Amino acid sequence: MRDQDSLADRFEQDRGRLRAVAFRMLGSTAEADDAVQEAWLRLSRSDVSDVANLSGWLTTVVGRICLDMLRSRTTRREDSLDDAAETGFAPADAATPDPEQEAVLADSMGLALLVVLDTLSPAERLAFVLHDLFAVPFDEVAPVIGKSPDAARQLASRARRRVQGQAPDADDTDQARRREVVEAFLAAAREGRFEALLSVLDPDVVMRSDAMAVKMGSTAEARGATAIAGYWSGKAAEARPALVGGVVGAVWAPHGKVRVALSFTITDGRISGIDLTADRDALAALDVEILTA
Repeated sequence: MRDQDSLADRFEQDRGRLRAVAFRMLGSTAEADDAVQEAWLRLSRSDVSDVANLSGWLTTVVGRICLDMLRSRTTRREDSLDDAAETGFAPADAATPDPEQEAVLADSMGLALLVVLDTLSPAERLAFVLHDLFAVPFDEVAPVIGKSPDAARQLASRARRRVQGQAPDADDTDQARRREVVEAFLAAAREGRFEALLSVLDPDVVMRSDAMAVKMGSTAEARGATAIAGYWSGKAAEARPALVGGVVGAVWAPHGKVRVALSFTITDGRISGIDLTADRDALAALDVEILTA
């Protein structure tokens, strides 16, 4: 009982910050309180004795809960903005708010920001909120949204431009360069040009495939430009460039249905990593947009 009381006291120390994270994600005080309560239930059922940073652990748990809530919405809540306008961030329970946290929230979170956040995709919103507003490193943001740190950084950057009202600039240039590399890889693969494949692959490139992709015929893991060029030579006939989680990648989508998504890590203009995702649930969670010429 003493341990549970101690855990509850520790949770209360983070409640205000967790509620702030949830509110920025969901735009509704009621839903924010629901998310925080669910985080407490998960904490109370978990063994966190080996968790070095409990505050960080709770932040990622709340992030996952909010992401699930956003993805499950079939329509946008019309009452969220009214709720925020009327109450700001007044807690739904009787707990006394932390004046410093409330002041920071009032200063940084207004209707204008809520409106802009509401236009972002769930993954963009979470990446921006966790990293830009709560300084969560991209290495920790990435597993919450099921993407690579590179992809999480791109999502946060795109969201940041929307929030700041900026036009696309350097990141779009980077995306254009990524697309050139990806298209060069796909063209060389489908045409069986081994030397051309080697030219776009980093010598130490690593390719990994999930279990479903392996069942479909992919290799679980391959390392080195020679091995991976040999694997892809003559393949990728139906692969098409696509935005995968907001970052240029590729998909195999026969009859318009995405069956496999390819995510690329590009270093100094060469492909240093290829990840194949074919698991249905993982694909459903990805934001995929097939690119046209």
